[in-house]
Amino acid sequence: MTTTQRIALIPGDGIGREVVPAALAVLDTVGRRHGIAFGYDEFDWSCARYLAEGAMMPADGLDRIRDHDAIFLGAVGAPGVPDHVSLWGLLIPIRRQFQQYVNLRPIRVFDGLDSPVRGAVAGEVDFVVVRENVEGEYSEIGGRMSRGFPDELAVQQAVFTRAGVTRLVDFGLDLAEGRRRYGEAEPSTRSEPAGAFTPSEHGGTATTRRGGYVTSATKSNGIVHTMPFWDEIVAERTALHPALRWDQEHIDALSAKLVLDPARFDVIVASNLFGDILSDLAAAVAGGIGIAPAANLNPARDFPSMFEPVHGSAPDIAGRGIANPIGAIWTAAMMLDHLGHPEAAAEVENAIAAVLAAREVRTPDLGGTATTTTFTQAVLDAVGTR
Repeated sequence: MTTTQRIALIPGDGIGREVVPAALAVLDTVGRRHGIAFGYDEFDWSCARYLAEGAMMPADGLDRIRDHDAIFLGAVGAPGVPDHVSLWGLLIPIRRQFQQYVNLRPIRVFDGLDSPVRGAVAGEVDFVVVRENVEGEYSEIGGRMSRGFPDELAVQQAVFTRAGVTRLVDFGLDLAEGRRRYGEAEPSTRSEPAGAFTPSEHGGTATTRRGGYVTSATKSNGIVHTMPFWDEIVAERTALHPALRWDQEHIDALSAKLVLDPARFDVIVASNLFGDILSDLAAAVAGGIGIAPAANLNPARDFPSMFEPVHGSAPDIAGRGIANPIGAIWTAAMMLDHLGHPEAAAEVENAIAAVLAAREVRTPDLGGTATTTTFTQAVLDAVGTR
């Protein structure tokens, strides 16, 4: 029996219009193997639309996509449209109105794709950043006064709620417990007992830990209200998961450790701003922004979740046919998994891994000469042999 999934498709701007067809080709191919049919409703919401009509999407845009099974986005952004206009005109309304409060970003070093970081080795670096996605530092509260005058000022308020932090941390803890079943179970060389340990007590390089290990990103030594509040809730929620190990790291030290010892991490939970920065840094450690996927999840499934590669619209290479499609294809695998097709999702990710391990096909950002189409065909061929 065939399962039909209805997808709201927003190719967006720049290379988004090139990598989305690549992802759809893979989706349709693996779908046929698993009895999954995809129906795509395409929407022209983009910076081009903004320049032509004064809005990134129509006033009833959210109602048009509310009943889809998922949303797939290519990229947003274009010269001539300020980034805050494109972001707040499209992505943020979708994330917030559909309560997509988890931004999930897996990080993996693939065999055959050498990391620019010497210590990031394939098979050892495999973790997930769980980023809060609808509140935190990216709030709408604030404003500007005395524009254009010497005493001009801007105020931006961060918003952390108990409900928001709790549900995000709970998601990360549950995810860590699930990864524990399948991850490595290496014994720790640390002498402290299971539970929390503070950043200041552990400045050295940690041993590799995989599965059942959560790191909370904080800055409670400098941000005196929201971050201690965050830390308190993390401590409360982790106490309900005694089998998990967890620690907290100040964001500056954590950024350094992601480079110096990326294999130590399993699940990182972070606020909106911290998670945004950490996940891009981690993607670079893994080989580049072009390969990184992301999911904006509504875990309760009251609304559709949205899936988008991490990379931007890359106007400097748009239209040349050389964009790296890995981020979009891996994002499609995440969407498959969310829709209840984990075997199909695994086939797609395994196909990406196989192409990279062969070291034969590379887009220019990875040091090769392959086109978007050529790389996508290699993945399609690999999917057919899995």
